[in-house]
Amino acid sequence: MITVEQLNEIRKNSIPKVALRKKVFETRVPELQGDISGLLKEGNEKTYRAHILCCAGTGCKSSGSDKLREEFERVLEKYGLSDEVKIVKTGCFGLCAEGPIVVVYPEDAMYCKVGIEDVEDIVTEHIMNGRIVKRLLENYAAREKEGEITEEDLEGSTFFKKQMRIALHNCGRINPEDIEEYIAIDGYQALAKVLTQMTPDDVIKVMLDSGLRGRGGAGFPTGRKWMFAKASVSDQKYVCCNADEGDPGAFMDRSVLEGDPHEVLEAMAIAGYAIGANHGFIYVRAEYPTAVERLTIAIKQAEEYGILGDNIFGTDFSFRVELRLGAGAFVCGEETALMTSVEGHRGEPRPRPPFPAVKGLFAEPTILNNVETYANVPQIILKGADWFKAIGTEKSTGAKVFALGGKIKNTGLVEVPMGTTLREVVYDIGGGIPNGKKFKAAQTGGPSGGCIPASLIDTPIDYDSLIQIGSMMGSGGLIVMDEDTCMVDIAKFFLAFTVEESCGKCPPCRIGTKRMYDILDKITRGEGELKDIDDLYELADAIKSSALCGLGQTAPNPVLSTLRYFKDEYIAHVVDKKCPAGVCKALMQYTIDREKCIGCGKCARNCPADAISKTDYVAPGHKLPSMAIDQSKCLKCGACMEGCKFGAISKK
Repeated sequence: MITVEQLNEIRKNSIPKVALRKKVFETRVPELQGDISGLLKEGNEKTYRAHILCCAGTGCKSSGSDKLREEFERVLEKYGLSDEVKIVKTGCFGLCAEGPIVVVYPEDAMYCKVGIEDVEDIVTEHIMNGRIVKRLLENYAAREKEGEITEEDLEGSTFFKKQMRIALHNCGRINPEDIEEYIAIDGYQALAKVLTQMTPDDVIKVMLDSGLRGRGGAGFPTGRKWMFAKASVSDQKYVCCNADEGDPGAFMDRSVLEGDPHEVLEAMAIAGYAIGANHGFIYVRAEYPTAVERLTIAIKQAEEYGILGDNIFGTDFSFRVELRLGAGAFVCGEETALMTSVEGHRGEPRPRPPFPAVKGLFAEPTILNNVETYANVPQIILKGADWFKAIGTEKSTGAKVFALGGKIKNTGLVEVPMGTTLREVVYDIGGGIPNGKKFKAAQTGGPSGGCIPASLIDTPIDYDSLIQIGSMMGSGGLIVMDEDTCMVDIAKFFLAFTVEESCGKCPPCRIGTKRMYDILDKITRGEGELKDIDDLYELADAIKSSALCGLGQTAPNPVLSTLRYFKDEYIAHVVDKKCPAGVCKALMQYTIDREKCIGCGKCARNCPADAISKTDYVAPGHKLPSMAIDQSKCLKCGACMEGCKFGAISKK
């Protein structure tokens, strides 16, 4: 058992571990401003003059950050600096496009795309001589001025400046495998406050007043969900966390779990106190090994410190958390299917009512929120409902995390206040579209969402605005598309995913989505008819009104939104037998401009189907006959176009 006094003593003794990361304290522990140096005096833990933070999130790990960390250890030892410089493993910083990322404190200098060959320079120049390695800062758009780089430059590009990190506030700042670093920056203070100063009704009132809505998809008010579960009478209740995250391109929850797992554990314990539950389950996909490993470590540490277990902080409240690994079934993102899977059965949704708050896991009252929702809870408790409500919009309070991907320069994780426009996310934060291409659309909400066209790029990103234009917030995937994207093909992609992931329990989803996919496939093969478009509308209406769960009911959304805003592309595929974007192979043609072709024959040599041969035509100014493509033999592989240096080959 641990008391609040003991927690505060641990916090006080742990502060030196993170004191060099002074910006964290300036924003999160105001009472320590101006007193950082005093915390580094001899006698406090172990004193280091610099911290090197190495990203150990999945993205950077895939780019070799583990080997990078080992190289830092080797080079620091080589120069006798191991006792002066601390290497810290962190979660994701967010700017995944520039990984591996290394941040050096106390300067807070962020180095991007760091390779093994750069380690020696960082140590000898920055650590030993105090000279920031400017060439590594440029990758993330720090602006070099004559002379030194200013503090403002070190904060980076607009990728960071327009964000407001709430759920992600500790990611990239602390070692997720060290509970004392979490405690040092007010970790578990919200739980202590709740258990010693608030009643369960007080907690629920704060959540209701904050306006926090579920970040997993539909946006149901979190406080209302907790209130319903508290009102249910039972000797046993449960708190569940959805960490399944099945949307294509989504990695928000994974990054929170990898970078700040204790935040989720703390929030689940707070939820348990609010509704009267003593047991929690985190349902996380087995494909997230790093997240699973760090959650396991975090649970063990919290139990060892007495923060999870019996009589927490000397009260009569007890709470334990277990992990359950999922096999990556998309349908298990639906709450009743998830609970069925936790119980050890095949993940299939159940009819509602009864709702989980009345009859959920093991037929007992249960609440389920996703990772990002829980990640907001401790700060709401500490800073108050009014603080959270002042961020975002009236009906969509707080900030939202998005996994920004697709045709965008700055891929990665972003967290912005609700109401931020799509334009700001795409251009100010995302850096715009690569290669000078035009923005065409953005997909939000994954397979359950819709496509937002360029004409609506100034739409505020909040729950109601997105629903109004035929999309939805979803869990936070945001896929950007440029002018070379075929919207019919995009709709087919998401339908293919839904068909593959359907649990098959209800005919509207099992049969209806497959039928919709077949029609889209027919259209992209150039065999579509105008009646097929009418059939898509009819099928979509039937599925939306009769599918068993929310995932089935929203499956037609990608088709309906593309029909709403890009119907001309469907017509082009059906009537003109053309794909305007040149994506659908069956409707695509590679042609050679005989006036530009010099007759070098490289395209013919590259063609795997022997579909290119010489003609009798010699263009003015050229010596050799031009080439031509036999469309009946062409595989549409594009090898000819890739090899032509004269721009004589095009696709349409």
